[in-house]
Amino acid sequence: MERAQRRFHYLRWARFFFEENSLTHVFARLRGWSLRQFILAIIIIGIIGLLMELLLIDHMETRIQWIPIVVLAAGLASCIWIAARPGVASLRTFQAIMAVFIVSGVAGLFFHYAGNVEFAIERDATLSGFRLVWKSLRGATPALAPGALAQLGLLGLAYTYTHPATRRTANGES
Repeated sequence: MERAQRRFHYLRWARFFFEENSLTHVFARLRGWSLRQFILAIIIIGIIGLLMELLLIDHMETRIQWIPIVVLAAGLASCIWIAARPGVASLRTFQAIMAVFIVSGVAGLFFHYAGNVEFAIERDATLSGFRLVWKSLRGATPALAPGALAQLGLLGLAYTYTHPATRRTANGES
C-alpha cells in the first residue's frame, strides 16, 4: 500500500472512532447507568480478570492456592445475583463475600510474602533487615498481587454503602 493510501486508510478509521455519531448508540445506553451500576461492572470485570490470571498461571498446586479461585467464583455468582435481583438477601450475601475478599486478600499478602522470605533466605542465608524485605517484595511470587482481591472487596463494600435495598419505609418495612 502506498504512503498516501495508508494515510487515507488510517484517517478513515480515525474518523469512524471520533465522529459524533459513530459510538452514540453505545454511549446512549451508558448514560442511563448510575454510579452504582458502573462500580458493579468494574467489580465484575476485575473478578473475571483475576480469575483468568489465576487460571492461566495455574494457581492450583495446593489447597491454599484454590482459595482465591473459589472466593472469586463465589463473588462472581454474588455479583450476578445482586445485579439480577437487588434485595436484602442478595445484598447481605454480597457484603459477606466482599468481606471474605478482604480477609483472603490480606491472608494472600501474608502467604506470598512469607513464601518469598523463605525462598530468599534459602538462596542467601546472610539476608536480613531491609535487604530481606526488599528481596521478599520482589521475589518469585508477586507479594502484593493478592491486594487486588482486597481492593475488589473494598470496592464491593463501597457499592453496598447506602444501597436502596437497605432503606426502610416509615413503618419499618423494607
